[in-house]
Amino acid sequence: MLIVLRVHLPSDIPIVGCELTPYVLLRRPDNTVNTEDVPESAPIDRHFLRYKWYRIQSDKQVAVCSVHPSEQATLQCLGCIKAKIPVAKSYHCSPKCFSDAWQYHRTQHDRSASSANDNGNEEEEMFGRFNSGSSISSSLSVSASGTNLTNGSTALYPSVVTQRNGSETWFEVGCSKTYTPTADDIGHVLKFECVVVDVETKLPVGHVNTILTSRVIPAPSPSPRDLIPVSGVDVLGHLDSDGRISSSGTFTVLSYNILSDVYATSESYSYCPSWALSWPYRRQNLLREIVGYLADIVCLQEVQSDHFYEFFSPELEKHGYQALYKRKTNEVVYTGNPHTIDGCATFFRRERFTHVKKYEVEFNKAAQSLTDALVPSAQKKTALNRLVKDNVALIVVLEAKFSNQGPDNPGKRQLLCVANTQVNVHHELKDVKLWQVHTLLKGLEKIAASADIPMLVCGDFNSVPGSAPHALLAMGKVDPLHPDLVVDLLGILRPHNKLTHQLPLVSAYSSFARMGLGLEQHRRRMDPTTNEPLFTNCTRDFIGTLDYIFYTADSLTVESLLELLDEDNLRKDTALPSPEWSSDHIALLAEFRCKPRPRR
Repeated sequence: MLIVLRVHLPSDIPIVGCELTPYVLLRRPDNTVNTEDVPESAPIDRHFLRYKWYRIQSDKQVAVCSVHPSEQATLQCLGCIKAKIPVAKSYHCSPKCFSDAWQYHRTQHDRSASSANDNGNEEEEMFGRFNSGSSISSSLSVSASGTNLTNGSTALYPSVVTQRNGSETWFEVGCSKTYTPTADDIGHVLKFECVVVDVETKLPVGHVNTILTSRVIPAPSPSPRDLIPVSGVDVLGHLDSDGRISSSGTFTVLSYNILSDVYATSESYSYCPSWALSWPYRRQNLLREIVGYLADIVCLQEVQSDHFYEFFSPELEKHGYQALYKRKTNEVVYTGNPHTIDGCATFFRRERFTHVKKYEVEFNKAAQSLTDALVPSAQKKTALNRLVKDNVALIVVLEAKFSNQGPDNPGKRQLLCVANTQVNVHHELKDVKLWQVHTLLKGLEKIAASADIPMLVCGDFNSVPGSAPHALLAMGKVDPLHPDLVVDLLGILRPHNKLTHQLPLVSAYSSFARMGLGLEQHRRRMDPTTNEPLFTNCTRDFIGTLDYIFYTADSLTVESLLELLDEDNLRKDTALPSPEWSSDHIALLAEFRCKPRPRR
């Protein structure tokens, strides 16, 4: 007979919009034990499994803290109510909680007041938009973002009371194995039931297995990040029907290391609550953030193969994006499951670009060619062990469906080359890291030589400002006396005068440091020595800049930049990832304008 041996939930706290999938361990009639489902359509030995989800609605309504969502709220900010900020953000669990979060909280009040002056409303705040000051909200509602919340055939908001137990009322809210909590569930406990049912009688057989969850909490959302003009032009363009800036000839590019699930372990990020570190939660939070930026081109790093094909590609497809992907090679990182290998994913809006060509750079292949040409046979194994690190780059050539070339160049194609990479080489292998960056740039030089084309180089280079890889990218060369060049066991960096490239690359975020009046608060988030952000990666063990968007300054200009985070944005004593921000990196976004090319 079919027997349910064990039932439990992998996440300790249910979150609105994040699918709950119980772990159900079964013993089958042949005494085998597994977790495969047994639906009514495919019964075993005339039995199947039936599932029910209930919301336990007590007489006492419970609010949860907006800062510590696992805690019950004890006070409410009336200023939030007056400012028409979503009510879930007004609750705090203690006076200290409210006091610690006040700087962030006051910012919310100011933003709401500004939005109200611009005829904003609560719905716009909840669903994400560009406001008239070009603020990007990443608090897009999960239910509005296309997530399937059917929860079986049962209505999401049933009007019939299914069970009563003293002062508690139990509403049936789902009849499938999985359940996605809704806003109506906030503050309430959920109950999951699993029972073996006879096919003929439709009656339960044996024990009914149940689980009670913690109280459902709203998905914490980070505060919006503003898009800051750096071109000296206050009006960037009119807003289209989707709330996106549609100034002719401009486009936005997002670069973001989203933290692969295989690396997001409790050992590495013990300070992050387990529910906020779980992939079902993080994927929805990341999707809300990415979609909320409304970028025309999206470059993501550390995207697991299964997550790309099963989640990001289909979800972003719903928002008008076409997807391209390059998985890392697996000589080193192979763990027995190829789906857990991550890679680089590039998305672009079909309404703004068309795909022309795709190049895949495998640094392992380049390492093999290098050792075949330069390294004696006896040393090849040692050389390959040092050089082979599985890193890749994805290079995409796009054609814009817009143009600012003017009447002198009618019908002129506007091409764009976008490189997306992650150079996650160990910090001690400085020679390998620099060699990979140099290899990528040499490949881009070949593309530039074959076509008059603007270029963007995006990604996580695992290199701080001032390092040799950063110098090569930003300056086109590396000082022969640079300390990083001391490490070169294989002689792959010699002669030093060949560590150059001819691409006129400039870091997009250095525009903040070059601007004058009005940008003081943003310049304070920049390193005055390197003109780069103070950090793009923030954990308990490391705070610094590893991520960049470089562009060819002879063909592109920076119009605006997504504001950088500071201590106030992250809240005091907080590292990433956190309930609000679901990666240990922060997203970078820049708006560019194509420079008109001279007539030939």
